[in-house]
Amino acid sequence: MHAVVATGGKQYRVKEGDVIKVETLAGEAGDTIVLEQVLMLSDGEKVEIGTPLLDGKSVEAEVLGQGRHKKVKIIKFRRRKHHMKQMGHRQNYTALRITKVG
Repeated sequence: MHAVVATGGKQYRVKEGDVIKVETLAGEAGDTIVLEQVLMLSDGEKVEIGTPLLDGKSVEAEVLGQGRHKKVKIIKFRRRKHHMKQMGHRQNYTALRITKVG
């Protein structure tokens, strides 16, 4: 069974056992989180599509931990001006393991 859930302004296609990294959510390792913004459910034969959300459907996930992604380097420069600016950014994330769909 697959589901499409929305969290942190993004949409993820998930099934039981998947590990996904989403925008930071409150919770410690081992906690259970319920994702209630379910946009679509599918079991291979039957597909349920929300308008925009499905009522009464949710996806449960276990928090594996909090972390930070790899650094993204940003370089800005102006040609022929001897000007260059370097920056970096590391986005925080929460790792989730999907335990129950539907």
